[in-house]
Amino acid sequence: MDLANRVKTITPSSTLAITAKAKALKAQGHDVIGLGAGEPDFNTPEYILDAAEKAMREGFTKYTPSGGTAALKDAIINKFAKDNKLTYQSQQIIVTTGAKHALYTLFQVLLNPDDEVIVPAPYWVSYPEQIKLAAGKPVIVEAKESNDFKITPDQLKAALTEKTKAIVINSPSNPTGTVYNKDELKAIGEICLKHDILIVSDEIYEKLIYTRNEHVSIAQLSDALKQQTIIINGVSKSHAMTGWRIGYAAGDEQIIKAMTNLASHSTSNPTSIAQYAALAAYTGNDSTTKEMRKIFQERLNTCYRLLTEIPGITCNKPKGAFYLFPNVKDAVARNGFATTDEWVTALLEEEKVALVPGSGFGADENVRLSYATSLELLTDAMTRINRFVHRHRR
Repeated sequence: MDLANRVKTITPSSTLAITAKAKALKAQGHDVIGLGAGEPDFNTPEYILDAAEKAMREGFTKYTPSGGTAALKDAIINKFAKDNKLTYQSQQIIVTTGAKHALYTLFQVLLNPDDEVIVPAPYWVSYPEQIKLAAGKPVIVEAKESNDFKITPDQLKAALTEKTKAIVINSPSNPTGTVYNKDELKAIGEICLKHDILIVSDEIYEKLIYTRNEHVSIAQLSDALKQQTIIINGVSKSHAMTGWRIGYAAGDEQIIKAMTNLASHSTSNPTSIAQYAALAAYTGNDSTTKEMRKIFQERLNTCYRLLTEIPGITCNKPKGAFYLFPNVKDAVARNGFATTDEWVTALLEEEKVALVPGSGFGADENVRLSYATSLELLTDAMTRINRFVHRHRR
């Protein structure tokens, strides 16, 4: 049977593919260090687990409103007020089955055939695919490594056409860890306002920033930008809740209503138990999130130092998230490989270290390395990569 045309062009997720291959090798008994997964290695905090169990015991196991429970929406509204100085009403919030589903649903209700969405590269692997699934066209704009992987106002202006409908801004970024500052966001925002471009602001890593500067949401900068922005967020990264699948979107009431209507015919509602767990995450003590960030920063500093000592590898030091995105072009060439993908495959086969090739993120010269694992394993992984590079040196 022939498949629908809309799924024939989808590129499989490179992160899931490399993770699956690493798990298969591990199941065969190999000592594999997997640095591909995009999730914290910590378990969900106990107080959140307790809240989920309490919800189950008390019978909160039924359908909920498609857009999320009133209590969780209120907690999200309070979170925006406290963390971002933003005011939203309940009808401007939708709770979704993960932040990924929030993005998917948004593009489905937003895009008509051939509508264009500007996507800075390197990008999270699902942005272009979700846009294509909504019959839109991803317009990839290369954010230069020399500019810390950020697009400039001039690049944005050059990419605009009559069909441009939205731009995706991911700060802190997956895969680069770059963070846009207030002035940079303001410059991008002014262009979007002038040309009536919707801003899709993916802020899922907002709690994981390793500088003295706090996270800035582009929606904070003015009332006009708030009205022009849909914020995407969730509890997956901030509270080690990737498997619970709770995300949300906030913004224009008409867009949120359309997303909620679509969700009512697709997922019905996010899992009730997971919503009560997320409610606890946002109403409980956030000390575990702060401790997790502290540990990630220690890992970043150690891993960055060891990685940049390896010949042929350079790297911009990330300011957020939990990834390094080193440029391995010189190492690949010195080691005699034709492509970064081949180099990554050989590294996994020989040294049992799993990295994600940058080709899946729109950056062929780079690889993504997640430091969401122990310092001991990270140190071992750097030793193995160093050994691999020296062994193949020509």
